Amino acid sequence: MSAVRTSRSTRRRPSTTTGTLPPEGSRAALDRGHPLPIRQWPITLVTGVVGAGLLITWAADFRYGLLVVGAGFLLAALLRLTRPEVGLLAVRSRFTDVAVLLFFGLVIVLLALMAPQNPWLRLPALDDLGRWIGSKH
Repeated sequence: MSAVRTSRSTRRRPSTTTGTLPPEGSRAALDRGHPLPIRQWPITLVTGVVGAGLLITWAADFRYGLLVVGAGFLLAALLRLTRPEVGLLAVRSRFTDVAVLLFFGLVIVLLALMAPQNPWLRLPALDDLGRWIGSKH
């Protein structure tokens, strides 16, 4: 008498899925022979950069700190775009992850550069937009 194998008893992925597949690149960046923080080096590196930016924001100048935070997001986008396996840095598809990380990184950097009290970057179009929104019609 042979045992009948069902799709639930195998470890292979079914040919048709009914649920959500894990995002591409979601496996650990290294094998199980390394400790977890080493295997998850992409997210550990990005978290360290963002944490350093927050520390700089708290202890020194908010502009420099926010530039480092924005650089952390841009680094995460670069890692997600170029590395085949990024561990916990993979959340959705590669395109979605890179697009969201780029958007937030660029917004944080631009806002840090345009912050009031001697902004390092002036965009007249945004000044006009602000006046237009604040004006009474």
